[in-house]
Parts: sequence; structure tokens; C-alpha cells
Amino acid sequence: MSKIQSLTPPETVAALDKFIVGQADAKRSVAIALRNRWRRRQVPSPLREEIAPKNIIMIGPTGVGKTEIARRLAILAESPFLKIEASKFTEVGYVGRDVESMIRDLVEIAISMVKKEEKQRIEGLAEASAEDKILDLLLPPTPDKPSPLSDYGPDGSDSFTLVGQEEQKSPATQDHESSTREKIRKMLREGKFDSRELELVLDEAKSMPMVEIMTTSGMEDMQSNIQDAFSKMFPRKKKEKKLKVPEAMEALKQQEMERLIDMDKVMKEALLRTEQSGIIFLDEIDKIASRQTGTQGPDVSREGVQRDLLPIVEGSTVTTKHGMVRTDHILFIASGAFHVAKPSDLIPEMQGRFPIRVELHSLGKDEFVRILTEPENALTKQYTAMMETEGIDLSFEDEAIEEIARIAVEVNERTEEIGARRLHTVMERVLEILSFEASERGAQMFTVTAAYVREQLQNIVEDQDLSRYIL
Repeated sequence: MSKIQSLTPPETVAALDKFIVGQADAKRSVAIALRNRWRRRQVPSPLREEIAPKNIIMIGPTGVGKTEIARRLAILAESPFLKIEASKFTEVGYVGRDVESMIRDLVEIAISMVKKEEKQRIEGLAEASAEDKILDLLLPPTPDKPSPLSDYGPDGSDSFTLVGQEEQKSPATQDHESSTREKIRKMLREGKFDSRELELVLDEAKSMPMVEIMTTSGMEDMQSNIQDAFSKMFPRKKKEKKLKVPEAMEALKQQEMERLIDMDKVMKEALLRTEQSGIIFLDEIDKIASRQTGTQGPDVSREGVQRDLLPIVEGSTVTTKHGMVRTDHILFIASGAFHVAKPSDLIPEMQGRFPIRVELHSLGKDEFVRILTEPENALTKQYTAMMETEGIDLSFEDEAIEEIARIAVEVNERTEEIGARRLHTVMERVLEILSFEASERGAQMFTVTAAYVREQLQNIVEDQDLSRYIL
């Protein structure tokens, strides 16, 4: 069990507060959902299997933090996370994908996560092995070194007998070679061989015939399975390469890590993690809600997608090429603006599978000011760090930040409400000239003032038609 998944709800909210401003209700709901997973694992069987996750619907306009809350939650929980648009399954002419594909995609994400963790665990061992191979290339055997196979047996016969290294070398010779090897090892670690080229024999990347199959729903794994079969039929080829010592070390390390990883163990852990801690974020759920009781027009398609999604959300077993995956305990977080449709427009069975509904509020000037300054990845911090690479010490006056927030709110009200995403367009426009000239200016200090912000945005803010296209 990950220590992250045992965070208390207040600790989870505090961690989300570092990146997301406001939306306390939504944070509280996802924090409880995360903690409930930990609680379920503490419950003894068979009751544990009966406890289903409480799926969540987030309701709110675009750009208020719905996706970011779910994404940050998955990072906190170290869980496989997949974001997918529910409206994707209603596209006209969309063939070859079905709703079960999101579970297969989630499994692939889990495999990548577990494999990455396993590589980090064995990195030291792989690096030591790679270093030894580099030393073997830098310090080849001496010409007078006897072959491990002796031409004569103990009785003078012509039999081949394996002779151990200990029997061939005197202790003094062994000590001398060991001392030389350690000196070379030290020089290698100090980077004294970095400019030297080495000839390596490496495994080539898997090459196989490209097979493309136009499949119907439920058959999308066929292409992948056929490619896997071809990869087993055609073994990996060896390829000679000339590489500098640092590049050779990295290439050998990666090859050793691939060799040391137990893929059966990785697959088993990935499937378990998918079932027990996977999170699927269903965006634009309102786009598949039927807006009327009739069955004319596109509503038939929308209701059909809901009925396809229902078994996955309720809990079913999905076949993947890595094994069977039960969806009973995967957490589903749905979101939508619900400007036209309402959550009650979803079919009753779907409503019942999302018992928690939380509303996210539109953002105002005060929230925009906080978004620009408080989070660890705040836009002002991002631009300051980027300008620093050009030698420019960028800073923002408090009045300038308030002016940027005010203009963003004003443009949102006049045109289309896109929430905090408006800050990206406004900030890019304000700093456009500086970004263009930064490489020519040289080292200097640059302070963004409220007057500078107004100067850069004056024409756009005054001309409402122009702001629709520019901001």
C-alpha cells in the first residue's frame, strides 16, 4: 500500500491547494473518495468486495479546475489515470473503438507506471553491470592470457577441460589486474574517458511487420495481438554501434534494465493496480445526456453511449491482452458544464452510479489574482523562470497582477466564459514583445507594471469585436 493513499482528507485537500485555487467542495469530495479506498482495504473480506467506490459528477463551466483536480488526485494517489471525452463515442463514422477500450488504455498506463518504478528500483544494479561492461572494453584481456579452454586434459590427452581463472593466474597477477581495473574505474567515474569512442554490440529495437486492420467494435486488440505474435517469431537482432563512453554507458544501462525487469511481476502488479486504484475521468458527460424524452435525432446515439458505458461503471469484467480486468472498484469522475442538459437528463441507471454531485463555481478577480501568484506552478513563476534563461530578471508589481486579473474577468464576461484559461491568453499578450526581444536584450531587470499591462492590452480591451478574435 502506498503511503500516499493513506493521506487523510484534510492532508489531501492541503496538497491540492498547492496547485488549485478555491473549489473547496470538489476538493473535499475527491479527498473523501481517496480516503474511502484506503478504508475499504482495511475492511476484512468478504465485506471488502461489496464496498463500491462512490463515483463523482463535477458540474461547472470550463476552466474552473475540474480536470486539474482529478489529475492532481491521481498523482497524489500514485494511481493509473485516464482522461477521456464521453462524446468521443458518439462521433459519426467512428469505427474500431468501443467503451471497453478505455479500460485497455488504463491497463497500458498502469504497466508503464509499474515498469518505470521497477526501473528506478534496479537502476543501481543495472548501472553497476553497465560499468563493468565498459571496463571490459576499456581494459581488454592481455595477449598472453591463457584461454579458459585448455588443449590438454590432466593426463596429456586431447580432451577439452574447463580451467578456472584461479588455476591460471598467480595471486600477484590477480592483485595487479584488480588494482589496474580499480584505477580505470576511478578514471571512468571522473569522466576522463568521456571523449573516447567504444564499439558496442547492442540489441536492436523490436522490429516487426506493420499490420493494420480495420476492425469493428470489440476487435481493436487484434492488431496489437498480431504484432506481438510477429515480435516473438522474429528474435531481436544485434547491431554494432560506435558511441562515446557516456552514451555507451546509458545504452548498456537501459539494456541491462530491460533484461533485469521481471515482466510477469510487472503485469500482475499493473492489473492489480488498475482494478484497485485506477481513476477514469469522463469529461463532457453532459454531451451524452438526452435533452428530451423523445427518441428523435441525435439523442438516440447519446442514450446508446450511456447504455454502453453503464456496464463498465457498474462493474464488469473486461478482456485485455494482458488478462481480465474487473471494473468494480475503479473510481469514475465525470464532469460537464451542463449548460443545456442537466444531470437528471442522464438515464436513471447512470445517475444511480454517480451518487456524489459537486458544483464548481465560476472564478472572479480575487481567484484570478490567487491563481497568478499562489500555486507552485503559477503563471508568473513560469514566465519568470523562462525569462531567466535569457538573463532577464522578470518581476510583477501587485497592481499589474490585479490589472491582468481584472482584464481577464472583463473579457470572459464580454465574450466566452473560459475560466482561468483566459489568463494564459492575456499573459501571453502582455509579455509578447518581451518574449520576442528577450534573446537580443541581454541581462537586465524588467518589471511589469499596471501601466504596461494597460498599454499592451488597450486596443483589444476597448474593441470588443477584436477581443473576440485575439483573446
